[in-house]
Amino acid sequence: MIILAATPIGNLGDASRRLVEALENAETIAAEDTRTTMHLLRALGIENRPRLIALHEHNEVEKAAEIVELARDADVLVLTDAGMPAISDPGFPLVAAAAAAGVTVTAIPGPSAVLTALAVSGLPTDRFTFEGFVPRKGRVAWFSALAHEERTMVFFESPNRLAESLADLAAALGGARRVVVARELTKLHEEVRRGTADELAAWAASGVRGEICIVVAGAEPASASLDGGIAQVLALVAAGTGLKDAAGEVAEATGLSRRSLYQGALSSRP
Repeated sequence: MIILAATPIGNLGDASRRLVEALENAETIAAEDTRTTMHLLRALGIENRPRLIALHEHNEVEKAAEIVELARDADVLVLTDAGMPAISDPGFPLVAAAAAAGVTVTAIPGPSAVLTALAVSGLPTDRFTFEGFVPRKGRVAWFSALAHEERTMVFFESPNRLAESLADLAAALGGARRVVVARELTKLHEEVRRGTADELAAWAASGVRGEICIVVAGAEPASASLDGGIAQVLALVAAGTGLKDAAGEVAEATGLSRRSLYQGALSSRP
């Protein structure tokens, strides 16, 4: 089978017992950076020296078939430099190829920068979306496409581009949007900075170092207008729904008064 194994995102103490056992027993490891994997083995005091296969963003599509075939007969441990493979790291093409070939894929769960940043942010955690790395170009348009997203959003960003990204975020979503920058999570100099988009853009302008996660509050739910609700009711009626049922359906979806929707739609009908 293929085993996706989460590795520490900073603090070696977060290496799970299952991860250590898997590293001690692994015969083959597909690693994002084989040098990083060797460093991890030494840091954890593991003497096992398995076969290492480089699996990174530039070769993962072509390497997937080879690794899947290996995994038909023996376990292949998959590691990225930090966190869970396939989450904005190499692994997704491999998992897709394994699923298509009927090869079992399992995971050793563990550290995740996405979930750690979300948990410490102080922003709503019941519904969220992970948007990966902020693009290098066209950021204002990219952020603008997320302006009406009501779920909390999590992004990765380079420290060198953080100030520019936060300024573009403020331009697209509004300077008052609540933002959290989580820096160096689980490490000695961990920092969680909370504020508005404008405030954090000004803070980051002087320079920030380390691994960065940005957590952004979702947009406030759009308030439904009675006229808009009546228009929805009339559209449902035109499509064949009874007026009473249509008013009830729109009332449940928008929170508007069923009676007001019914009366408004009734008086608007020819």
